[in-house]
Amino acid sequence: MEKRIIGILLTFLGIAGLILGAINFLNTSGGTRSVKAILIYSILGAIFFFAGIGLIRNTKDRPS
Repeated sequence: MEKRIIGILLTFLGIAGLILGAINFLNTSGGTRSVKAILIYSILGAIFFFAGIGLIRNTKDRPS
């Protein structure tokens, strides 16, 4: 059960990172600093999201 909770938290962190990357993408006019921020938020968000989904999917529930 603990792995599923960690997976859910990672998934939500990933979604938040992807949303922040999208918001930065829509609100910037260019420049290297904004591109770095967009890439960092998007890449970390994708890593957390897919790690969380993988952890939820691969965790088996065992009866107590």
